[in-house]
Amino acid sequence: MTNFQPTPTQSNVSLRLADFERMGDALDYAAKGQSGLNFYSARNGLEEAVPYTVLRTRALDAAQRMLASGLKAGDRVAIVAETDAEFVVTFFACVYAGIIPAPLPLPVAFGGREGYIAHLKRIMQVCGASAVFGPASLDDWVKEAAQTLDLVFAGVLADLQLERNGDVELPKTRPQDMCYLQFSSGTTRFPLGVEITHEAFMANARGIIRDGLQITKGDRACSWLPFYHDMGLVGFLLAPMAAQLSVDLLPTRDFARRSLGWLKMISDNRATLAYSPSFGYELCTRRARTAKLDHLDLSCWRAAGIGGDMIRLPVLERFAECFADSGFDSKSFVASYGMAETTLAISFAPQGQGLIHDHLDLNALDKDGRAVIAKPDSAVPKRSFVLCGGPLPYHKIEVRNARGEALGEGDVGRIFVSGPSLMREYYGNAGETACVLTADGWLDTGDLGYFRDGQIVITGRAKDLILVNGRNVWPQDLEWAAENGSEVLRAGDVAAFSIDDGDGERVILLVQTRISDPERRESLLNGIEGLVSSEYGLMAKVVSVPPHSLPQTSSGKLSRVKARKMYLEGAFEKARTVSNHAPGNA
Repeated sequence: MTNFQPTPTQSNVSLRLADFERMGDALDYAAKGQSGLNFYSARNGLEEAVPYTVLRTRALDAAQRMLASGLKAGDRVAIVAETDAEFVVTFFACVYAGIIPAPLPLPVAFGGREGYIAHLKRIMQVCGASAVFGPASLDDWVKEAAQTLDLVFAGVLADLQLERNGDVELPKTRPQDMCYLQFSSGTTRFPLGVEITHEAFMANARGIIRDGLQITKGDRACSWLPFYHDMGLVGFLLAPMAAQLSVDLLPTRDFARRSLGWLKMISDNRATLAYSPSFGYELCTRRARTAKLDHLDLSCWRAAGIGGDMIRLPVLERFAECFADSGFDSKSFVASYGMAETTLAISFAPQGQGLIHDHLDLNALDKDGRAVIAKPDSAVPKRSFVLCGGPLPYHKIEVRNARGEALGEGDVGRIFVSGPSLMREYYGNAGETACVLTADGWLDTGDLGYFRDGQIVITGRAKDLILVNGRNVWPQDLEWAAENGSEVLRAGDVAAFSIDDGDGERVILLVQTRISDPERRESLLNGIEGLVSSEYGLMAKVVSVPPHSLPQTSSGKLSRVKARKMYLEGAFEKARTVSNHAPGNA
């Protein structure tokens, strides 16, 4: 069924905020109302509207066909997560059939066919998939990835047209049963599948929609976030469904091409809830420089969330200034913190708080592990860190030192969380599970941060830290300094990491530049080298790499780990370089 009118914001059922035992129960209830999912394209506008009642009917039919085909409850099924109705129907068909769906990423624009097919195959092998579904546009790729695997089915859902004698009985799932597998972003070589149970999802959904975003019947969501990432899947598909909200959805690739289309959807449909990493807000601001904005009315946008990456305060301040005349209120920014291993959310800043931040002395942070407020007139390196709220109800956050002891306010350490939203384990990987889940039920997030006024503040990832001469250096500080110090660099154009060159750790900055003139490019690289030296007292090797060559995770974030590996393997040997020891060397 195709409806060319978007589903209404107001449903005709009483609002229930994820007070269900299983995900299928939540869709059963949402299907009694009029709300649903609306799939857009940047070029054509609304392409399909799917009320939850239609979604339920289609999913139940597909669940019957899956079980009739030979799939059975408990099997894992891989689904390429295109932003379309077919993915959503397939996902919920698995839920009704007691089958475990595992959303797979779409290919990146410049990743190449062979690498993508190999990645799909690795994930299917890790989760022991019994079938794989994908969109028609990738049917050949999906079938090639499945060639050597013993699968019940590989292809598009529409081709699963098996005859059946009567209805197949759907299994009874329990709240403690696994609901779906979420593969963490960045896990390309050794994929890690996060096991999320029905009860863990429901606990997190309640925290998101009841306590974090404080959903009401007048709310409507809008998203461009991919379904293969936890923020897109849970935040803007599953949790809104559990609150009977209508959602307007734009494919991620369309957002990248026409980012202001996202804002137009918010304006036209009077959406109140929309999230993005910082780079999404930055892209909108860049596009607005050459666009007319008089058609936008963003006064409806009450919760403009930030998540999925480090929060970049200057980027968000520029967005707020750019769209103030369009009705955007900077107080609507909602800083939050989360990850796939906790289903999604861990904390939300209070509604209406906006972006409260600490302006920290980076010397004190690096040397002493203390969050010291920088004096306004001091010449020390500084950076702003945003407060991300306290833990969701029934969840706990602790900041611990290397001995596992809880630290006090203002002390930087490793962040641990506990609560009912935590993953059960990494599927089939007891070793990695033991590395992050403690015996007493705490998750080591791998993130660093501190508490301020009862709110958690994230300062970076422990595994990304650069250690030079006994000093901790945050790679994002070097990256942001380089990007902000040049008018030609964009967010994600710089990757910083360190290598052991035999004489100790050496800092490397990979800079992807679009400058074709050799002299201008050399000037840029020398400028970055001088900036890092003067601001941070570091001798860095700056390497020019081609546009689009820095690797990304499946959610579009810079992968420093993979960039470092590529560098060590010689992937950038022909790039022009500049260093303190050999200026201008190629």
